Amino acid sequence: MNAEIISVGSELLLGQIANTNAQFLSKQLAELGINVYYHTVVGDNSSRLEEAIKISQSRSDLIIFTGGLGPTKDDLTKETIARVLGKKLVIDSDALRSIEDFFKKTQRHMTENNKKQALVLEGSEVLRNDHGMAPGMGLKVEDITYMLFPGPPKELNPMFTTYGASFLLKEIGEVERIESRVLRFFGIGESQLETEIEDLIDNQSNPTIAPLANDGEVTLRLTAKHRSTEVAKRLLDDTEALIVARVGEFLYGYGSTTLVDELMEKLTSAQLTIGSAESLTGGLFTEGLTKLSGASAVVKGGIVCYTNESKEQVLQINKATLETEGAVSESTAAELASNVRKLLNTDIGISFTGVAGPSESEGKPVGTVYIGISYLDQPTKVFSLRLAGTRQGIRIRTVKYGCHYLLKILNEQNS
Repeated sequence: MNAEIISVGSELLLGQIANTNAQFLSKQLAELGINVYYHTVVGDNSSRLEEAIKISQSRSDLIIFTGGLGPTKDDLTKETIARVLGKKLVIDSDALRSIEDFFKKTQRHMTENNKKQALVLEGSEVLRNDHGMAPGMGLKVEDITYMLFPGPPKELNPMFTTYGASFLLKEIGEVERIESRVLRFFGIGESQLETEIEDLIDNQSNPTIAPLANDGEVTLRLTAKHRSTEVAKRLLDDTEALIVARVGEFLYGYGSTTLVDELMEKLTSAQLTIGSAESLTGGLFTEGLTKLSGASAVVKGGIVCYTNESKEQVLQINKATLETEGAVSESTAAELASNVRKLLNTDIGISFTGVAGPSESEGKPVGTVYIGISYLDQPTKVFSLRLAGTRQGIRIRTVKYGCHYLLKILNEQNS
């Protein structure tokens, strides 16, 4: 069964609200093994909605509508669908009774147009609304299944999970489950990663492999389909093993985790403390860690040392280093990391210095970055980078690289 979701409401097109209904329904349908191939958004216009329905009928087995079931004149979803399908709208007595009870309980006057919400497509299975007034409905006409849901998520979500899913299960019979897994990579570009696993992508069928790049990271979404959840997961395991054998050194986590999340977990489990000296990043690294629960046991402090004066006076950076090699240099990054560790009495000191732009500094081009890491009594390590992008993009990716390099060091200690 291939599905399309048609969301009705001019407020969606105007950007006044986000289309969370389509997101919710897509996730629910995937769990039922139903492919969602199209999302369509239509304003409160009957002719345009009719056109969208006819297009959808030519390509989808299941068409789900959200919104436009209310009492006002611009709520026209039911009327338009009824006209296209040649169906009558009839009053559902249970829905009408529920609406009348609502007005009695709230001691409000029920206007005549509220009865409109009790209208349903003739011959449809009515989906009760336990959190509002307008019921949903489902019906099959000429091999196409139609489902209608109210627009408010607080009504749609429970209506689907309580009544809509069971209606669909009756329609599709045996369910082919969809299982997904997201692998997160850092330190490798999207094109390089794709090159390394190109044959796996070219030959994909089940599971499928979908790459996605974002802010210097690359994710791979693996999706397997099978009637057995256990078999689907085994298919994912097998495909993941093939990928990890080639690019596993860049894999840092799964699902919605981030590099900062992984670093915090690693520092917490190892009972290590950290302090930071941030020039280029201006506190972004420390902010990322302190947003997370449990940060007080890990983060002892962070110093934003944006000027040479603060580097020299607060962190005791050698004046000769700043004058001869500059603030943006390997030596300064090393001193910053080592000195902040001693100053804050931490297990780890990390530093960030560089040129974010828009123009070069100290004769060094935009994107020049140095990250220093001082770990216990080991020699301080400095990592140099040449990054491209906007000023903010360079700063954000610098923080990610700091997490990446520190995670590598910590993993090497445990291997």
